[in-house]
Amino acid sequence: MKKDIHPKFNLATKATCSCGATYTVGSTTDAISVEICSSCHPYYTGNEKIIDAAGRVDRFKKRAAAGKATTKAKK
Repeated sequence: MKKDIHPKFNLATKATCSCGATYTVGSTTDAISVEICSSCHPYYTGNEKIIDAAGRVDRFKKRAAAGKATTKAKK
C-alpha cells in the first residue's frame, strides 16, 4: 500500500444535532453537523407530526368516518 494517501481517521469526532444532542463518533472530518438524530426523530421518539396541507387530513378523516358509518348501516 502507498503511504500518506489516506485521510487521517479521528476516533473522537463530535457529531452535533440541531436539537442539541452530541455524539462521539469516528470519522475523517473534524466535526459533523446533522439536522435530525435518534433523539429527535419521530420514529424513535413516538411523537407523530402531521403536516396538514389545506385541510387534507381532516377531509380524509371525515370520509373514513362516513365510510364506516355506511358499512355498519348496510349490515
